[in-house]
Amino acid sequence: MKLSLGILLLASMTCASLQAQTPAAEAAPLMTQRGALLVDQDFAQPLKPFDGKSNGFASGFSGWRWNAVPRGGKWAVEDGVFTGRETAEVKHPATASYGFPFKNVIIQCEVRLNDVPLAQRPYRFVSVRTTDSKDYVCSIHLDETGFRIRKDDNDHGGPDKPVPLGAIKTPLKLGEWHTVIFEILGEDMVATINGQSLTGRHPLIGTDKQSIMFVMGVEGSVRRFKVWEALPNPEWEKNKNRLSQQP
Repeated sequence: MKLSLGILLLASMTCASLQAQTPAAEAAPLMTQRGALLVDQDFAQPLKPFDGKSNGFASGFSGWRWNAVPRGGKWAVEDGVFTGRETAEVKHPATASYGFPFKNVIIQCEVRLNDVPLAQRPYRFVSVRTTDSKDYVCSIHLDETGFRIRKDDNDHGGPDKPVPLGAIKTPLKLGEWHTVIFEILGEDMVATINGQSLTGRHPLIGTDKQSIMFVMGVEGSVRRFKVWEALPNPEWEKNKNRLSQQP
């Protein structure tokens, strides 16, 4: 019996260890299923310059666009981590974009709010955002108080305005990695952060998109960035009903 108990304890410990080491790619999306892998960035090597002619921050290029203008801050690849730091005198978030054409996708990565001085900035944050050919489409915004999703301002100063689509007030610790799963299918989006999820819908979300942007307030980092084609999940209605019942 003692031997059996020892074997059971060892098996339990091994299972827990394997779960702790499970890569983020094993996390299950709710609305969609993974299709073809479109982007796989482990930041093991220096980034190549983007291809094409950039139409500002939004489109016209493929690959990474970063350190292009002072407003975008300073970015660096360091030990498998891509870190963006605001340029203090500019007082604008650090931004970096990965350009490629897409529509329905699963975006997955890990992000970190770096525990650095605020340097007279109001707060730290990280956003994962999509753009179309000219401007922002939809985003997930994380800060120390939790996270929220929204349809973004699509014309920067014109009549269009951002539309909040949901928020969860679960504090996110500084200096720790938070797993982000960002699903887009048609006009719907789902954001899952550390296992908590929000869903929202807006016609703009269904448009053809051109890039994924990372936005770092003060300083933040991203790693294990992947994008898959999103396919419909037959379990979505059940999952959606469960989300609608959460407090």
